[in-house]
Amino acid sequence: MFTETNPIPALSADVPKPIDLEARIAESLPAWRERIRRLLKDYGSTPIGQITVAQAYGGMRGVHALITEISHVDPFKGIRLRGYPIQDLLQKLPRPRGVEYPLAGGLYWLLMVDRFPTLEDALAIEAMWRARQGLPGYVHDLLRAMPATTHPMTLLSQAILAMQPYSAAARAYHEGIARQDYWRPMLEDALNLTANLPLLAAAIYNLKYRGGAEAVPDPALDWSANFAHMIGRGTDPEYMELTRLFMLLHADQENGNASAHTAHLVGSTLSDLYLSCSAGLNALAGPLHGLANQETLRWLLALQERCGGVPTPAELEAFTLETLNAGQVIPGYGHGVLRSTDPRFLAQYDFAQKYLPDDPIFALVRRVYEVMPGVLGATGKIKNPYPNVDAISGTLQYHYGITQVEFYTVLFGTSRLLGLSAHAVWARALGLSIERPRSLTTPIIEEMLLPIRQEESGGLSYFE
Repeated sequence: MFTETNPIPALSADVPKPIDLEARIAESLPAWRERIRRLLKDYGSTPIGQITVAQAYGGMRGVHALITEISHVDPFKGIRLRGYPIQDLLQKLPRPRGVEYPLAGGLYWLLMVDRFPTLEDALAIEAMWRARQGLPGYVHDLLRAMPATTHPMTLLSQAILAMQPYSAAARAYHEGIARQDYWRPMLEDALNLTANLPLLAAAIYNLKYRGGAEAVPDPALDWSANFAHMIGRGTDPEYMELTRLFMLLHADQENGNASAHTAHLVGSTLSDLYLSCSAGLNALAGPLHGLANQETLRWLLALQERCGGVPTPAELEAFTLETLNAGQVIPGYGHGVLRSTDPRFLAQYDFAQKYLPDDPIFALVRRVYEVMPGVLGATGKIKNPYPNVDAISGTLQYHYGITQVEFYTVLFGTSRLLGLSAHAVWARALGLSIERPRSLTTPIIEEMLLPIRQEESGGLSYFE
């Protein structure tokens, strides 16, 4: 465990060798483009799935209709980033000596370049981010001008949208740029935007909860740990490690989730990264998506208040069924794709076992994890009764003094924009098309089903 006498070391004072990230991506694109061209030429008309009536009415859940090279969620093994499962990333991504969890710079290299990074690669990304730090003064003015009751996610989305006048991609499109090269200024936007995310998140936190204290980055710290420093927790090495873990775990989750899909849809129109990422954050702010982390903690605190501590299994079952009977979901449990315990939950659970084993809220998390899958599974109505990443993330933040639950989704968004920006660059690099699915009316669906139903009923019309 880290102490004041054994702190997390700063990044090396040596300036990493400069890298040309654009050139690294560019050298791999011809092979990717040829790979996709050959698939479309040889198999473009080959069906790869079907859609059911339930999927059409159920938000296209389970429909294979999107392409991304960045990540994939295996229903039983969890998310893979560029093919690597979470546990491999936690073990193998580079970190300086004495640092427990990987640097975000190494993860971003992997997402962008599709090659596993060295420590030098990770430090080079961190150096590029440091060189690009700095928010326009009017962004701070905008944040301060908003009502004090404004939700932190609204502030984050507005601030990113306000930075759009600096978009290199918007400027390049206006001046005229070949479609196949549009990814290059998108990469410039991606580096500029992601460089400033911890600074922006800290500025919002300080404005809302620390009397407007200035967020000043420490050049000796890495991208993730700097957030902890800028909100006044730079002397807590455990919280710095938690921010590293949190930022890695929340960075991406393929293209079908609401925030990624929203950002991809907007970006497919050739809108720039600031416009698409702001839109993606607006989707992330929904209670059925990123807001679930704050709702999970509130549910746990309500459970604690009801039971006066850790509930018995019978008390927990009664509280769960009461929540379900009220027409509400159990936050932190279930997942649109996963059918097993989320590896991101397990990674945070291991952190809690090591650093906060006696925390009373973690004791609730532990009891819920023991009992909840059986209770939910017994209802027969829930496909995945296991915990997801949100089941514990708020508990860890709460333990380290980040008790403002409405801020948790800003942390989620800060991390998730790493993935969304990588998706955007590669979508433009591979020339993915504007999205334009067809929609149907209920009468049309009824008409499509009529022959099937008549055959099943011996000629009687199902809809008569």
